[in-house]
Amino acid sequence: MKLSVIMPVYNERNTIQEILRRVRTVDIGEIGKEIIVVDDGSTDGTPDILKLEEDSTVKVLKHKTNQGKGAAVRTGLGAATGDFIIIQDADLEYDPDDYRTLLAPLLKKKAEVVYGSRFTGEHRNMLYWHMLGNKFLSFMTNVLYNTTVSDMETCYKVFTREALEGIEIKSDKFNFEPEITAKILKKKIRVYEVPISYAGREYEEGKKITWRDGFSALWALVKYRFTD
Repeated sequence: MKLSVIMPVYNERNTIQEILRRVRTVDIGEIGKEIIVVDDGSTDGTPDILKLEEDSTVKVLKHKTNQGKGAAVRTGLGAATGDFIIIQDADLEYDPDDYRTLLAPLLKKKAEVVYGSRFTGEHRNMLYWHMLGNKFLSFMTNVLYNTTVSDMETCYKVFTREALEGIEIKSDKFNFEPEITAKILKKKIRVYEVPISYAGREYEEGKKITWRDGFSALWALVKYRFTD
């Protein structure tokens, strides 16, 4: 079996080498691993670093211009060949040491989709308004789709290849998160949650998501509840 790690990257020259080191070296037992980095039009020197990092363990795909996280994930999914697929941000907020915890329910056939919840594991406290926004979006997900997820916006989403069959991702930006969640739930697949660690960064450290993305996520939840 093999795990495909899809890593969307935009202007992360300060963290890209370290996150690649962590993903390369994390022990996930006998499961194979492929790392697919999608450089989403970086302009800060990240492409030069990726040229040095690309090898037999890391495949680098490139967007000529910045299109957004959803577009980068879509490109990565098109190249993924693994039995399991995980999304990995490049900013060090999420720890690949959690891969084993995330994969365990899939390997035991308890689940087809696993989300890593930032609110049930050890974590560096996030900004209050970010926490409130995340909680609200999770609440709306639960109301609209009759589920009980605690962290819809988490980056750590792991899927079996079969769970993603027939799903077309249309979102280009951060609204990828509510879209994929909506479409998984509409397939009658129950999300399995496990606790993960989280070290959220500040805007001065390069955090990119804003309150505007929250409104976009809310609209995506409503839209995909009634459309494909």
